[in-house]
Amino acid sequence: MSPPPIDRPPGTVVVGLSGGVDSSVTAAILKEAGFEVIGMTMQIWHRSSAGEAAGASAGCCTVDALADARRVARMLGIPYYVPNFREPFSAVIDDFAKEYVAGRTPNPCIRCNQHVRFDGLLQKADEVQAEYVATGHYARIEFDRAREEYVLRKSVDTSKDQSYVLHRLTQRHLSRLITPLGELTKSQTRTLADKYGLPVATKPDSQEICFVAGGNYREFLAEVSGVAARPGSIVNRTGETVGSHDGIHNFTVGQRKGLRVSGSAPSYVIELRPRDNAVVVGQREDVLCSTLECEDVHLMGTLEAGRFDAGVRVRSHAPEAPARVSIQGTRATVQFQEPVWGATPGQSAVFYAGDRVVGGGTIVSTGA
Repeated sequence: MSPPPIDRPPGTVVVGLSGGVDSSVTAAILKEAGFEVIGMTMQIWHRSSAGEAAGASAGCCTVDALADARRVARMLGIPYYVPNFREPFSAVIDDFAKEYVAGRTPNPCIRCNQHVRFDGLLQKADEVQAEYVATGHYARIEFDRAREEYVLRKSVDTSKDQSYVLHRLTQRHLSRLITPLGELTKSQTRTLADKYGLPVATKPDSQEICFVAGGNYREFLAEVSGVAARPGSIVNRTGETVGSHDGIHNFTVGQRKGLRVSGSAPSYVIELRPRDNAVVVGQREDVLCSTLECEDVHLMGTLEAGRFDAGVRVRSHAPEAPARVSIQGTRATVQFQEPVWGATPGQSAVFYAGDRVVGGGTIVSTGA
């Protein structure tokens, strides 16, 4: 098959290489299209001894991943660099731990994209006088002439779409960012990897948080971030104690497993109360909400009105739900047409107009 066309004039591009198939194919596509490609892996995290002992090696921050990225760069004949971004990334780690201790469930990929990854790539691009940066994200970027601004759209492969985690990018980012895989399905990406003879063509996708070895965030919080166990009570909606826990950071809204609570029906976490150090459980329908409040709202471009209808996604892989969104400064109220399941404080609610990302904000509360 042929690679997707690139709608930017050829120039120098810094490609963020993770050592995986997606970013590797991105570099190969751009080189074939006539771009001068520079590969770069941002060194953002040093594995803890606990993480190494766990045997995790699938993430994008391991020695193996760096070796794979270097092999790809060598095969493509492009320069390759590993700049140190540990210090700015430490803020993402601190936020990750702080949010869990506060009874919220963070999405570190969004924080990294917002504060580290794309600003860092642009910084390095400026240093080498590159016009563009590129990543292996499944999302599309277009210049909308009617709106006179760049817009972020969903990937053609809806099962791999990553527009949710990119919703905090600005016009400065979008104007220089290239994401070729937004026009491809995952299977087409694999086919191109075979075509280019990339050494990572059959490498499995990483599903874990990049800095959490083995995907065990609870172990990470205890051993790396120093979050101490703080035992407390598990209570039902009426306040009756039905169990105990070792710390609210071990739980998230909607969680069912690991509660060790008996009853005639399965119990789900419906609320975390850090002030009382309590985990509140209920039935599955208690996790439904009809409204939510967001703060730190970011809009990706011009907003025609402060109140609009949108499809709203409350988790990265949750289905969109039709809703009315009302913006008040940096806050938003979302009123769903039908109750949605699993909206969780700390996660983001992202607003869509068709396949275009309008913006989004951090969920702070939900209501029936």
